[in-house]
Amino acid sequence: MEYLYIKALHIIFVVTWFAGLFYMVRLFIYHKEAEQKSDEARIILQQQYKLMEKRLWYIITWPSAIITALTAIYLLYLSPGFLTQSWMWVKLSFVAALFFYQFACHRIFKQLQNNVCKYSTFQLRLWNEVATIILFAVVFLVVLKSAVNWIWGVVGIVLISVILMMMVKVYKKMRAKKSWDKEEETIKK
Repeated sequence: MEYLYIKALHIIFVVTWFAGLFYMVRLFIYHKEAEQKSDEARIILQQQYKLMEKRLWYIITWPSAIITALTAIYLLYLSPGFLTQSWMWVKLSFVAALFFYQFACHRIFKQLQNNVCKYSTFQLRLWNEVATIILFAVVFLVVLKSAVNWIWGVVGIVLISVILMMMVKVYKKMRAKKSWDKEEETIKK
């Protein structure tokens, strides 16, 4: 029974960890987009984004990552047989990749807190998809318990990501054209 309670906690904190990572990068995008606003709006928005990012990062995302890791270690302690299965080692590799992703996000977080971000909104949108790919890989690994079959799920999400990014580019062009048309109307008046 203890194993099931720890497993439930593990799943809950995995969900909150991913939620924090997904929302954090979305905030990075909004924060970066605020640079295009007037000085007054930019200052207000970026101050608000800094506060939201800080709270999300230190109150939800990092604690969730730590509790996820602790519950995972305890689950492996309770059931060490999982470490003899190849799919578990592939899963742990993706978890390590997720921690590297979080450390990279932490670097972006620090940059934005200091008003210096070296990434474009497009690069941040691409970056946002990395956590999704890791999530798909881990879920397929855990459900299928196969060190190979998870690849089809990841290939699928990569294809979906490429399609989504193409749609983002089309939307961006449409939005730019729409604002251009509005400017022309204003000039004509």
